[in-house]
Amino acid sequence: MIVPETMRAIDPEKPGGPEVLVPVQRPVPKPGEGEVLIKVAAAGINRPEVMQRMGLYPPPPGAPSILGLEAAGTIVAVGAEVAPELIGQQVCALVSGGAYADYVVAPVGQCLPVPPALTMVEAAAMPEALFTVWTNVFERAYAADGDWLLVHGGTSGIGMMAIALARLFRLTVLVTAGSDAKCEAARAAGAADAINYRTEDFVERVKHITGGRGVDIVLDMIGGDYVPRNLECLAEEGRHVSIAVQRGMEATIPLWQVMRKRLVLTGSTLRARDATFKSLVADELSRAVWPHVEQGRLKPVIDSTFPLARAADAHRRMESGEHIGKIVLTVE
Repeated sequence: MIVPETMRAIDPEKPGGPEVLVPVQRPVPKPGEGEVLIKVAAAGINRPEVMQRMGLYPPPPGAPSILGLEAAGTIVAVGAEVAPELIGQQVCALVSGGAYADYVVAPVGQCLPVPPALTMVEAAAMPEALFTVWTNVFERAYAADGDWLLVHGGTSGIGMMAIALARLFRLTVLVTAGSDAKCEAARAAGAADAINYRTEDFVERVKHITGGRGVDIVLDMIGGDYVPRNLECLAEEGRHVSIAVQRGMEATIPLWQVMRKRLVLTGSTLRARDATFKSLVADELSRAVWPHVEQGRLKPVIDSTFPLARAADAHRRMESGEHIGKIVLTVE
């Protein structure tokens, strides 16, 4: 396959609103040692990319300035130490940037094969949410069969992935969402119950639903004043996992409650982790989760798709807060 010298990419010159997301010409990247070059068919949209566009979340050192943290497509070239037999294979990949483009480079260890059960759009919507939920709920919070899980932002891409994985691994999941329609969508996706945080006190509802016991795990994308309220929702030996801070980076923690209930407070960010860590996660996912994907039992919920040239509209859709599931750019 002949790879061109230049490509379309979404690489804004300065921070701003969605209007800065216009296609430009950029050199096609070259795969280095342990890397592959993917001809992109589709790329997922994620909240960190909105923050990067606004100038609030610069890419980590060495990452491309082109937006995009996940993509699906076909391997068209390989770097040193990568088997040339991979050329032609369809994969989805977690990347540190560069997915809003015709071509993206990915570490081979961060690629997963796209089975016939997935479309390219569905495959592009998998990596970021799947890696995030797996590392935080199942590794950091060591979720076990029978645990109760509370997820804020239940109809986001991450929320819907958490519901899907909870269903597969026998967790009971409760979510919060901002409308009755979103709550109904979360229940339809497999949540045991959904709480409209605009009309109900989620702390009281969680206590009522669980008979006063509370949940074993809270997956929190909100931060700020939600954190002490989340701790009220936790059962004894509960685990609180922070993965975003939409309502603020600081929180007041009731330490006596932490001590009395023997709580664990943890959290993580994924993007800045090195390729070795992400490759280990991908290997674990390939063994524990990917068989479910191959058999059609795990699919992302797709809210909408936009062509690459309309990346601005895709970001507007995400910023509206109206989406249910993943927003995806189609590139081919």
